Amino acid sequence: MTDVAQADKPPLDQAEDRPPSVHRTRDAGPLRREQALFVEGRAARQYRERFHPDVDARQWNDWHWQLKNRLTSSERFAATLGLTADEAAAFAGAAGLRLPVAVTPYYASLLYAERLAGGYALGRTMLPSAGEFPTACHELADPLGEEHDSPVPGIVHRYPDRVLFLVTDFCAAYCRYCTRSRRVGRPEAKSRMTRVWDQAVAYIAAHPEVRDVLVSGGDPLMLSDAALEYILSRVAAIPHVEIVRIGTKAPMVLPQRITPRLTRMLRRYHPLLMSVHCTHPAELTPEAVQAFGRLADAGIPLGSQTVLLTGVNDDARTLGDLFRGLLKARVRPYYLYLCDQAAGTTHFRTPVTKGLEIIRALRGFTSGYALPHFVVDLPGGGGKTPLCPDYVAGADGQDIVFRNWEGREYRLHDPSSAAILARSGKLS
Repeated sequence: MTDVAQADKPPLDQAEDRPPSVHRTRDAGPLRREQALFVEGRAARQYRERFHPDVDARQWNDWHWQLKNRLTSSERFAATLGLTADEAAAFAGAAGLRLPVAVTPYYASLLYAERLAGGYALGRTMLPSAGEFPTACHELADPLGEEHDSPVPGIVHRYPDRVLFLVTDFCAAYCRYCTRSRRVGRPEAKSRMTRVWDQAVAYIAAHPEVRDVLVSGGDPLMLSDAALEYILSRVAAIPHVEIVRIGTKAPMVLPQRITPRLTRMLRRYHPLLMSVHCTHPAELTPEAVQAFGRLADAGIPLGSQTVLLTGVNDDARTLGDLFRGLLKARVRPYYLYLCDQAAGTTHFRTPVTKGLEIIRALRGFTSGYALPHFVVDLPGGGGKTPLCPDYVAGADGQDIVFRNWEGREYRLHDPSSAAILARSGKLS
C-alpha cells in the first residue's frame, strides 16, 4: 500500500515557516550534546536496537530525526508491530480515511512493547480501524462549530475573553478520534503561513476583550523554535493579552522535542501555560517524565487533557493510574473529555454515565489534585460544560441530605436551600 500521509510533511524544515524578522534557531552543534542527555526508556532502547540498529542514542534523541522517520505506511507498521485483521482492512481502504496515519519511531516503541504484552489500548488510538469509515447521523466534520466562530483564518473566538489560535495543521502523530480531522495532516499553504499568523495577531490586537490566547493546531511544538518564538513574541507584545497557553501532545509522542533550547526560549514569555494531551498511563515513560520536568523547571504550569475512549481508558483503574502518574510528574490533571462527535468516531465514544461512574469511583480514593473536571464540549459550538456526579440525595425538612464518596448519607442544615430543593427537585 502507498503511504497514506504523502501530503503530511513536517513544517519545521520549510523556509516558509521562517518569518523574516526572526533568525532561524535549529538545534545543532553543541546543543546536540544536550539532547544526548535525554533519557532512553527500556521500550525505546529495545525497539531502536531491533529496528534501527545503525542509529545511536544521540541520533534517536534528535527530534528532527524522529519526525523524518515516522511510520506512515501499512508495510512499515506490519513489519514492526504486525497488524490485526481490522487494522489491515482499514489500511487497505486508506483512500477513505479522514486523516493520515503517522507515529514517531519513539511512539512506535511504546506500541511495540504494548503488543508484546498482548495489549492494544495505545494502538487503538493511533492505528486505523474499520470503525472510522461509517459516519453516524449525529457526527459532523466540524463537531464543535469552530468554523462558524472563526472571524479570520486561524482564529476561533467563542468565549468573550479568549481565543483559540490555530498555527499549524501538522502533528507528530495523529489520534484517530481527532476533533480537527477535517483539517490536520492536509497539505498546508506554507507560503502563506506567516501571512495567516499576522492576520490572526492583528485580530487579537484589535479586540481588547481578549485576555487569554490558546495556541494550538495541529501541534504548535512541531514548528521550528524560530517560528514558535515569532508567534509568541507577537502575541505577548499585545498589551491586553494577560496569558498565553500552548496545547500539545509532544511530550507524549515526541518528548525529544522538549530541548533545553526550546525551554530557554519559552521561559522568556511568561505567563505561559501548557495543556498536554495524555491518554493512557503507558505514555508516562521516563522520556515523557523528563520532558515534563524540563517544562516545569522552566516555570511553565502544566495541565493535562484526556479524552475518555472505549477500549482505551474507560475504567477507573486506568484513569486513576494516569491521573496519579501525571501528578507525580508535575502535571495537574485538568480535563477529562467526553469524546467529541467527530465523523467516524462512534467506536470510541462512551456513554456520559460511564464517565460519571469513573469520577464517582475515583473521588475519595485519590487526591483531589489528581481529579480532572469531566466535561463535554457541546456539539455545534456550545462550549465546555462540566458533568458532575450528583451527591445531593434530597431534602428532609430544613436539611439537605448528601451522599458521600462511601455512599453514606449526611445532613447539612440549610432551610432556604432545602425549601428550594423540595419545591423544584434541584438546587438553583
